[in-house]
This record gives sequence, C-alpha cells and structure tokens, in this order.
Amino acid sequence: MRDGGRIEAAIRVLTVIETARRPARLALKAWSDSARYAGSGDRAFVAGLVLDALRRRRSAAWRMGSDSPRGAVLGVLALHWAWPIERIAAAFAETPHGPGELDRDEAAGLVAPRDPANAPDAVAADLPDWLAPAFARVFGDRLRTEAEALARRAPVDLRVNTLKSDPARALKAAGPLGAHPLPGLPLALRIDPPVASERAPSVESLPEFVKGWMEVQDAGSQIAAACAGEVRGLQVLDLCAGGGGKTLALAAAMGSTGQVYAYDSDARRLADTVRRAERAGVRNLQVRTPLRPDPLKDLEGRMDLVFIDAPCSGSGAWRRHPDTKWRLTPEALARRQADQDAVLDAGVAFVRPGGRLVYVTCSVLAEENEDRVAAFLGRHRDFRVRPATDDPHWLPRLTAEGYLRLTPASSDTDGFFVAVLARADGRTPE
Repeated sequence: MRDGGRIEAAIRVLTVIETARRPARLALKAWSDSARYAGSGDRAFVAGLVLDALRRRRSAAWRMGSDSPRGAVLGVLALHWAWPIERIAAAFAETPHGPGELDRDEAAGLVAPRDPANAPDAVAADLPDWLAPAFARVFGDRLRTEAEALARRAPVDLRVNTLKSDPARALKAAGPLGAHPLPGLPLALRIDPPVASERAPSVESLPEFVKGWMEVQDAGSQIAAACAGEVRGLQVLDLCAGGGGKTLALAAAMGSTGQVYAYDSDARRLADTVRRAERAGVRNLQVRTPLRPDPLKDLEGRMDLVFIDAPCSGSGAWRRHPDTKWRLTPEALARRQADQDAVLDAGVAFVRPGGRLVYVTCSVLAEENEDRVAAFLGRHRDFRVRPATDDPHWLPRLTAEGYLRLTPASSDTDGFFVAVLARADGRTPE
C-alpha cells in the first residue's frame, strides 16, 4: 500500500470507532480481515496512526481547525510524525486510494496550526469535557503536563521471573530487542516505543519468553505488586486476579513458600492465570473459580494479605488503550466506583486480625482512589493506612496520606494508585 491508501484506511477505521463506538482493537481487526492485500508493514502503519490519532484526538484536530477524524490524522502526521507538508499533500491527493486533496482550510492549518496555548484545557489535554475537572482536582496546574504524558506511546516492560531466571540472563536474552534495565526496579527490563509507523518487537517470540524467564508487565504494575511488601511464607489472596500478572509477581516474590490464591468473578479470565503460572514455574498457587459454590469460604479470616487490583476506568493505561478514554461516560465511572466499594468490602472478610489489604487501581482519578479509600475507612474502623512503600526510589511518589501515585509524567510508568490498609490485631492495648 502507498501512503494515501494507508491514511485513508486509518481515517475509515477512526470513523467506525467514533460512529459505532467500537473498541479500536475490533475495528482494526475488521479492517485487517477485509484488507487481505495489506502487508505487515501496512497493518503496523494503520494501527499506529489510528492509535496516535486516538491519543491526541482533540488537540491534533483542534490545531488543524477541524473536529473530524481526517483533521486528527492531519494533525498527527504534521505535528507528531513530523511529515513535511509536501508529503502529506501528495499522500492525500493520491488516486485512486488517497483520502482526497487538501482543501484551502486544511492547507492553511498545516502551514500555521493553531497555538496550543490558546486551547481550552480539555482540548489541550485530550480529555472529554466532563473529565477535565476530575483531572484538575488531582493535578492542578500540572494538568496539561500529565495529560501530555498520557498521550505518548508506551514502552514494553518486562518482569524477570526469578523462579526461572535472573536479571543478567534475561537481559542477555532480550537485549537483541533493545531491552535495557530500569532504575529502581532490579527485576524490570524496558523496550522503548518504536518509531511511529512500526510495531514493537515481538517479545513472545523469544525462546526464553516461552520458557518462562520473563513476563510482559508494565513497570507501574510491578511497583504496585511490590507494595505488598514481604510475602514469603504468607497466605495471600489475589481477589481480582484477572489474567494473573500481579498474581505471578506475588508468587515469584514468595519464592514457592506460603500459598497464593487467585480468584476472579469472571471465570474465563482465570484460564490465562493457569496457563501463565504453568509457564512461569509457579508451585504455590491455587486458582479458585467462581463456577463452584462458595469458592472462598474456607479462606475467611485466614489471609495475611488480600490484594485487590480493582476494576476501574483504566485511565492510567490510556497510553496503551486510548480508545477507552473516549468511551468512558459519567455513568460508567459511577458503576466502577460502586464495584470498587463492593470488592473492598468483600475483601475484609478474608483479612485476618493484624493482616493487610492492598488496594490498587490503574486509574489516576481521585474518585476511584482517595475517595474510595476514605469511604472504606469510614465503614471499617479497624483498618488504618500504612505507607504504601518504603523503597527510597519510590518514596517521592507517596502522597501526604501515604498512598502511592504513579503517572507517566512523574514515574515513567502507567498510572497506578496503591493504598495499603492494615487491620488491627484485635488485642486490647495494655
């Protein structure tokens, strides 16, 4: 495919995403299935352009003086992919597969794009209008800086699995893909984002990955799991295990001691946990499926640690899933908050006296973070906040209350929130 055909395909996919409110992954797959003539390079180009346009949907289009998918694509090509105006004009004018020649306003926008300093905050920050106050509440005058970081491409982060390998061996294996160590995370490796029109390298194709030496896991997720603290020999329940990323991190930190139980309300998601645990060499895992009656009844009051990676808006992961930003609604956010309250309350039943509950979201919104913890503490007076980490590298990321907040701008990770809540041991003070 030539440039014009690729750009036209991206505009069509974006239009489907916006008009049908389809997830980007499904819209791109539908296009790919229908475009048998497209090679791997074409697919990488179209996917990269679509996702970058979603990351910067409002700001790129606004600077071009348009509010259409075509305007967003123009803005991304000119402002973020650094294409010369001549190349853009030629690609759009290609026949028969290009999007069509630039009109006078589009050409003028490319020559003199609007100054982003004059854009409203929600536009400059690439946010839906209704979410801008929530971001301002958390970030204040750093709103634009934080939002800009959330609109960049994300790296591929790896966690070295100490049950099967070590950082030096894993780095040697992943080095040919551009992997390098990360400061403050001895078990993390990072592969930086590729150039705009290329795909990230396939880590899963490494023989060492297949053998279980490493897992794909964002650095922020690794830090959140580490906030569980010392877990060797403990009884641990991962109450919202999902695909098992943090479950496996906890199991590796436990070093095959103690017991980790993985549960999720969606039994289908636990299939990945089982498969990944086998590959990782985990020996101290029990998977509890919701398909059985009372699957957690025997764990009540017995857990040293209950880890809750709560369902959330995913606003901290918008670098990776930018379409979810535009599908989120106030009603959906309210439902998530109710889910978070419910799962926090459910977790209490399993925490033994003196045990801990770790609450994690991949959200940057206080409505899902500080507000949920405050409400929880109001309902459960026998819990107290403990500092989420004592790691000197991450102490600057603690809030005044002792919560950990990570963002792409502040920590070069996805956005995460962690609260560690300790339960009173039940003994009467002397």
